[in-house]
Amino acid sequence: MTEIRERIIQIIAEQAMLDPSELKPEMSPEEIGIDSLGLVESIFAIEEAFDISVPFNANEPEKSDFDISSLGAIIGAVEKLVAEKA
Repeated sequence: MTEIRERIIQIIAEQAMLDPSELKPEMSPEEIGIDSLGLVESIFAIEEAFDISVPFNANEPEKSDFDISSLGAIIGAVEKLVAEKA
């Protein structure tokens, strides 16, 4: 699962134009510096990278089953989706 975590951090760091080492699991997308469009682009990149479908509604993110409250939550949710697909 470490490669999943590293790939997600890399995707989100690229989106925020930060070094991956600057990101911490407890950081929210806002703290990382990602706006809603950047978050949607990150989700698309994550879906493509892992060949999964993220249950995320960009228009109503608070109604989503996909937890985007922090980097750690996003990683956990993606790991779960990848495990379910396997």
